[in-house]
Amino acid sequence: MPATTTTAATLHDGHTIALEIHGAGPTVLLPVDPRPAEGPRAEEARRWGMDPALGRSLIEGLRDRFRVVAFDYEGHVMAAPKPDTLTPHNVAADLLAVADAAAAGRFAYYGYSWLALSGLQLALRTDRLSPLVMGGFPPIGGPYSEMLRVTTAAHEMSVETPAPTPSTPGSAPQPAGNADATDGPEGYDWSAVEVSTTPEQTGQFVTLYQALRGFDDRAAQAGVDCPRLCFAGSADEIPYGERWGGVTVRIGSAVMERRAELEAAGWDVRVLDGLDHTQAMQPANVLPVLRPWLASQLGR
Repeated sequence: MPATTTTAATLHDGHTIALEIHGAGPTVLLPVDPRPAEGPRAEEARRWGMDPALGRSLIEGLRDRFRVVAFDYEGHVMAAPKPDTLTPHNVAADLLAVADAAAAGRFAYYGYSWLALSGLQLALRTDRLSPLVMGGFPPIGGPYSEMLRVTTAAHEMSVETPAPTPSTPGSAPQPAGNADATDGPEGYDWSAVEVSTTPEQTGQFVTLYQALRGFDDRAAQAGVDCPRLCFAGSADEIPYGERWGGVTVRIGSAVMERRAELEAAGWDVRVLDGLDHTQAMQPANVLPVLRPWLASQLGR
């Protein structure tokens, strides 16, 4: 098996992001952290049903058939926030910069949650994208207004008091400090999910969702001409309390209710029965969907 190679891409704001390239074959861009969590972070992840080596597990599950370009885009924007410039246009430009640095003319892309909606924005801005896979975010009927309310509330709280604020769906959720650990992920009140964030970190997601205000994802389907797959857990619904905007982010039901419309628009649709947002992003659930579908589209 080909050895791992490393390189870096320069993003829209001049910062660089490290890339790991694994395997050989058609290129798949994978915005995940290739470094497994260790120590207490790994134990905490396991406790909540999360794979502490999520990115690494996805890479290992694909690298024998594909050339996997892994890069921790979410980790990068949290480490080097872009409060004024994290727009759909710039995110798409960053993904293309990654493809360029990896010398990929055409490439597949898989993203989960906000990284899935980023893939849709990418598909609308380039003809280099081959298969597109969106997990944990509906291609039609996406919760853009709800996420604007959640991220705006989180940003306001981080400005007022540098205290814990909830993660955006797709970020690895962390239990609140006062959570009853015996509840487990199924019994846990996910509206209480908290991570420590700064105004710059929360502000960049406000910028992203403000730029998507009024985005018509139904009309946008005409601009997507590559093979495409979406999937979500049937139990993927995140209720946020009043202090986070008082909204419910509906993912699974949005996909199920619009399944016929999605298929008519050219999407292959998979619903992962009984899984919530966190469970549906774990490699053990993703790879049985992602790997054979990519192989069918890329002739592998």
